[in-house]
Formats: sequence, C-alpha cells, structure tokens
Amino acid sequence: MTRVLVTGGTGFLGQHLCKRLNSLGYEVYVLGRNEKVGKELKKEGISFIQTSLTEEGKVHNACKGMKYVFHCAAFSSPWGNYEEFYQSNVVGTRNIISACEKNGVKRLIHVSTPSLYFRFDDRLGVKEEDPLPKKAVNHYAYTKRLAEKEIDLAYQRGLPVITIRPRALFGEGDTTIIPRLIKANAKKGVPMFRKGRILTDITYVGNVVDALLLCMNTREENLGEKYNITNGESMYFIDLLDRLFQELGTEFRKIHIPFSVAFSLVGLVEGLHKVFLPEKEPLLTRYSLSVIGKNQTLDITRAKEELGYSPSISVDEGIQRYVKWYQQQEGEKE
Repeated sequence: MTRVLVTGGTGFLGQHLCKRLNSLGYEVYVLGRNEKVGKELKKEGISFIQTSLTEEGKVHNACKGMKYVFHCAAFSSPWGNYEEFYQSNVVGTRNIISACEKNGVKRLIHVSTPSLYFRFDDRLGVKEEDPLPKKAVNHYAYTKRLAEKEIDLAYQRGLPVITIRPRALFGEGDTTIIPRLIKANAKKGVPMFRKGRILTDITYVGNVVDALLLCMNTREENLGEKYNITNGESMYFIDLLDRLFQELGTEFRKIHIPFSVAFSLVGLVEGLHKVFLPEKEPLLTRYSLSVIGKNQTLDITRAKEELGYSPSISVDEGIQRYVKWYQQQEGEKE
C-alpha cells in the first residue's frame, strides 16, 4: 500500500483527512501531540507517532518510506507568544521540508491560511495573487507567511510542493468556529454589525479533504502554486446563523452594536492585556471582531479550473451534519 504521512493528524482537519485516506486504502501515519486522539486513530488501523515538529530527528524518521506528506499541523490562535508560533509554524515547516527532501517524498501538500490576506477592511473576491498586506494581522498570520516562504524556497530547490489556503473550516469535530458562536448565543447573544449583512465564506471540512486529495493527484504543472479553498457560497453572516440556530432548534439572540464602538473598546482591552496580562487571551480581539464585522470572501476560480475542485457538500448540508454530530455529543454528556 502507498504510505502517506499527515502532520497535525490529531487536529480537526487532520483527523478527517486521515480517516478518508484510510478508507481509500492508503497506509496512513500520523504525526501529532494528542495522545488520546492518537489512540482512537490506532483503533481504525492508523499509525500514530506522538511528537512535536520541532524534534527534527523524529520528523526525519517519520518521513522515511512516505510517498506523500500532508502538512496540516500549525499553531493557530489570534493571541499568544511569538516564539511558540515561530517554532511550530516556521521551524516545524522547515523540518518537514528537510525530511521530505532527504527521504525523496513524491509530493508535499501544505495547508496554509487566508489569514495572510487579512486587513481591517472589507475584502471581496480575494485572489491568490493579490498583494499581501505590508503588516500581518497577528503572529499566526505572520509565521504562516514565513512558512509559505520556506515552501517556496523548497520548490525552487526542486521539492514537489503545493499549497492550499482553506477558509473558516466547520463540520463534525469542530471545536472553534461554531462552538464559539453557540456559546456566545447561550450567554448574551452574538454580536451583529451592519445588521448582520456581512458577506463571509466558510468551508465544510470534507470539501477541504477533497481539495487535499486533488492536490495529491494534480498535474505537475500545478506544483508550486497556491489555491484558495471555500465552499463557494458567500453568504451574509446573519443568514448563516439563522440557518444554524434553526437547525439546532435554538432561539437566535442578536446583539446589534456599532462596529466602530466595539472595535475601539476591544482595542483598549487588547492593549491592557499586552501590558498587564500578555499570557491571557482577551475574550475578543480586533482580529476576531473584524472576522464577523467586515466583508471577507475569496475567489476559488483557480482551484476549480486547475485542480478540478468542486465543493460536494453544501453549507446547508454541512450545518445539518454538524448539528447531528453536536447533538450526539451533548446527549453522551447527559
């Protein structure tokens, strides 16, 4: 069987990718740090290697005999210590690249982020070749930008690499986007700016897995390229949440706030945290506020035309799948 390695295989996207590859008959190996999830993956016949990507020797050994490597691992957060971001996202990527080069891996598929594009303004239909902002919005975006530079250098040296930039993943197992919205709604309500008429893109996790598999098998002429990945269904934030809470059978509680007022207050809190509580993430950051307060969509034409990407699971079906999973999890807690 063809051997494949998935870094970050115990994470949200990584788990979905590992299980799909396993179902397709690949011999799947996972690099990750979550021992509990690793044990669950082992039960499905997936090999688990518990290590950090900063451990260069172990990373090199893990890549031996691998035909394909999917680099999904990253430290993703709107807040945190720069060195932690750098070690995970830059040094970790550098180690993966080195291991792939040393072991003659056929193809490295790299998962980046559209956070690279982020500015505190409205951005619609952003394309891969559009200029990046002069200053990255946070440590995560900056170090992922550095990681892409490492990927570009590796490609120039001859390593077969390809990169995707998937936006706002959701689906079964999501611990970030939808759970935070559900939690906010249960407490005081979800902040609404411009009456919720903010255009946004989200992406069902299974569609991202589809894109990764396309990258694994795409023509060599597409190597070295970067591809935006979304569901291709830009929609207003309020319509998205209406659909979610309708499926959950929960009242949708909205808090209408002027964006400029909220942005100023959150900026003040951020500043206080940086001075007095640098290790503690604020409840909201200007970045997270802008994600739900500014129009932001991506152009996925290139992925459609060059990779043959076509989202198979709609946002509506993705929400249904998520809610079914979520309610099962809540039922097991009772």
